[in-house]
Amino acid sequence: MKTTDVLIIGSGIAGATAALQLAQNPRRRVILITREADPAESNTRYAQGGIIGRGPNDSADLLVEDILEAGAGASLPSAARILAEEGPPLLQKILVEIAGVHFDIQTNGEPAWGQEGAHSRRRILHVGDATGRAIIEGLMAALQKLPNVELIPNATAVDLITYPHHSRDPLKAYEPVTCYGAYVFDRKGHAVHRTLAAATILATGGLGRIYRNTTNPPGARGDGLAMAHRAGARILNAEYIQFHPTALAVPGAEGFLISEAVRGEGGILLTPEGRPFMEKYSPEWKDLAPRDVVARAIHTEMEDHGYSHVLLDIASHMPAERIRQRFPNIYAECKRVGIDITREPIPVVPAAHYSCGGVAVDEWGRTSIRGLYAVGEVSCTGLHGANRLASTSLLEGLVWGTRAARDLEARFAADPQPAIPTRDDVPPWDESDLTQDSDPALIQGDMQTIQNIMWHYVGLIRSGDRLSRAIRELRHLQNEIETFYRATKLSDGLIGLRNAVEVALIVAQAARHNRQSRGCHYRVDSVEGGDRLL
Repeated sequence: MKTTDVLIIGSGIAGATAALQLAQNPRRRVILITREADPAESNTRYAQGGIIGRGPNDSADLLVEDILEAGAGASLPSAARILAEEGPPLLQKILVEIAGVHFDIQTNGEPAWGQEGAHSRRRILHVGDATGRAIIEGLMAALQKLPNVELIPNATAVDLITYPHHSRDPLKAYEPVTCYGAYVFDRKGHAVHRTLAAATILATGGLGRIYRNTTNPPGARGDGLAMAHRAGARILNAEYIQFHPTALAVPGAEGFLISEAVRGEGGILLTPEGRPFMEKYSPEWKDLAPRDVVARAIHTEMEDHGYSHVLLDIASHMPAERIRQRFPNIYAECKRVGIDITREPIPVVPAAHYSCGGVAVDEWGRTSIRGLYAVGEVSCTGLHGANRLASTSLLEGLVWGTRAARDLEARFAADPQPAIPTRDDVPPWDESDLTQDSDPALIQGDMQTIQNIMWHYVGLIRSGDRLSRAIRELRHLQNEIETFYRATKLSDGLIGLRNAVEVALIVAQAARHNRQSRGCHYRVDSVEGGDRLL
């Protein structure tokens, strides 16, 4: 059993920033856990396009306007204002000065500002096409220098420890629900330990792996969202799942993200016959339209004409050497599977990419459960509304990771010795009567069933009938999985499967409840109509 001031679950930009900021107080004890063997492995690592700064002829007001426009009327203006005003200074202070990230510059020494879809200005800072990797490696290097931060890899959170649910004291039932840490599964030791904390920060990332096609890494199963939901936290905007328009559609590289920056730098979407088609769906923005519009346009072209993919052409619009310089990872990965993007277009399909909703939080990252914060993709600050503006996610993690840390420091200043349960207050995890080992084949089969249900019925284009069928099938599957879970020794795969089916139901139920098409939630039976695409 471990005890700490703050337990952070997840090591992407949001969790790492919160840990870094909290650790500036040498008396503060922080434990940061991740299910991965390498703490730098997270959704952040795979963010290619970049992060928003403040470009030339740019302002906070202009960025707010772009965020609200992309959010399709569902973005919270106050959240957009916080990001626009606080984000660029924090980028300079934390990522450049502390983490030592070197963003690309022009020959004259000025930042090489990138352009991305639905942005009215060139304001995107990048490190080639591996911005996220540069950021997380810099943050991890900074964290590893701090003696009051304990980084624990191979540690999967099983459930949040909440009172009154996990308290031995029956009188706690009369108090508000409060989080005091988590039960944590040691993937190497195959045992569950209690980690008790005065405050807990969820920074577990997204849920793309509940879909068949996704750009997300294997850990993006919705673990944090499921744990928070079981604990009774409020969930908001779960139906708004953003599909990235362009994932590589080549055997051996499925799901590899082809950055929106490729279109930002002049890339054009074409049918397999070479016909441009985006002007038909977005006359104003064309290939730089918001992601929901582009993703559904590609989906519609594929459905109407029976295409297995469409093409993204950058070779005709950028010199070969510039392509290799600007997109080295995309160039290398495509070359590995036989596509030379300096000479030929890239086969692409849409893929589940980002959850715009999540655990509802306020402007400081506080959830509806006392002592529990949520930051990054697992949270819903209201910033993204119904459709995330490109390159806001990294900045949101930076801003709200910082804000959660600041709020906690103010809380600790007011109460220097906050209550933390003792060993005797919280029951240990008990698997003594379980003899059955988890079967990887059953887990993989059930996970694939979830992914197929979500892709076909709760995907890019939805209807009441599809959603109702998804919910019926997912409920039945959840009952089977829960029975399996209760009789089986824990494994990381079993924990993820249980979380995935719960999160899939959350998304499907939210999608059925919302009968109005908006942003990346599109229903063919919308009661309002007037969606921007069809």
